[in-house]
Amino acid sequence: MRSTRTPASRRGRRTVLAATGLVAALALTVTACNGSEDSASDKPDTTGSQAAADGGGKGEIPADLAGKLKEHGVDVDRWKDGGWKDWDKDKWLSDAKDFVNPVIEGLWKPERMQSAEEADKTVTTKDASVGQGVSDPDPAPVRAQAEKTPYHRNAAPVGKVFFDSPDGPAVCSGTVVKDVNHPGKSNLVWTAGHCVHAGGNGGWYRNIVFVPAYNDLGKSEAELGNANQSEVAPYGNWWANWASTSNQWIQGGSETGGDGAAYDYAVLHVKPEQGAKSLEETVGAALDVDFSAPSAAEARKMGAWGYPAAPPYNGSKMFKCVDVPGRFALSASLPTMYRIGCDMTGGSSGGGWFRVLNGKSVLVSNTSIGPADNTWLAGPQLGRDAEALYQNMSKTYGGQ
Repeated sequence: MRSTRTPASRRGRRTVLAATGLVAALALTVTACNGSEDSASDKPDTTGSQAAADGGGKGEIPADLAGKLKEHGVDVDRWKDGGWKDWDKDKWLSDAKDFVNPVIEGLWKPERMQSAEEADKTVTTKDASVGQGVSDPDPAPVRAQAEKTPYHRNAAPVGKVFFDSPDGPAVCSGTVVKDVNHPGKSNLVWTAGHCVHAGGNGGWYRNIVFVPAYNDLGKSEAELGNANQSEVAPYGNWWANWASTSNQWIQGGSETGGDGAAYDYAVLHVKPEQGAKSLEETVGAALDVDFSAPSAAEARKMGAWGYPAAPPYNGSKMFKCVDVPGRFALSASLPTMYRIGCDMTGGSSGGGWFRVLNGKSVLVSNTSIGPADNTWLAGPQLGRDAEALYQNMSKTYGGQ
């Protein structure tokens, strides 16, 4: 989560909303799509690895992907053997225009996942007072509630996004979304732009992986130390073979959100590290995306889901906040964002925001920025630009 320092809210803390129609709708949607009720039954088919498509550890990296690496002076074999750790600042800042993410089998093991830190670790200085007159008053804080376990029954589309940055392993959250051009076989994941690209002063991150229903049984941090791969990643690791974020984020995004915050969203197209089924078939659930950009008043209630990793949380468990959204603006010249009360911290970045539309839960935003005191979250409205990015990803890469 990108944080922005604002005056502390003067309102008192209010009790988080009890189980609402939104929460119930999400659970029902997932259960209805999930098939089996007793286990994460649609785990990846481990009978074969899509080496040709994924560039798996023992397979060949596709020619076009290898070509992109070579264009940047990267030796393919050295990259997979650890060359990806070379973060030449000059080259990364100037040349990282193409997204390249060949699979490195076994890289994201449980212990490495646990070592990943929240995407943003800095206390930022962005002054949101310039948005006064556009933003609604600060919402009262809402305490995040732990999601029920197993996650694959109650929030199957939600998971973690892991990636490597120049500062080391990092983590965000993400959501499996439907692919309108490939019904029932989506390989698309929605997350935040700052979880895939550093914005105006950086390039694409590396080794981006999505892990749906991470820590499915909600084990404690200590218990995870002895957990096996299937307990940590019940549906396996899904490598992003392409990522798209907005031009506004790439050009204007910063550590404080910056001018790109209102466009801080991204879509991943993923492939399994092992297996052949699509992500939607494997997980058994995916959510539609609402690109109507409803006003905060029209949206009524929204819920944010994710895996907060900064204190007092540790990233091991899934949490959610439900609240009535208000408007938030970093500048009068930028689009307004949604804002809800929520004390989730870094690591929840990119996690989906859901609302009920026509009786079912749909993704309407994602976690982008919040204050240093972790009293609220803000996310972008998803309108025509977001839909165009999504459609391009679906039509260009969806069938792969």
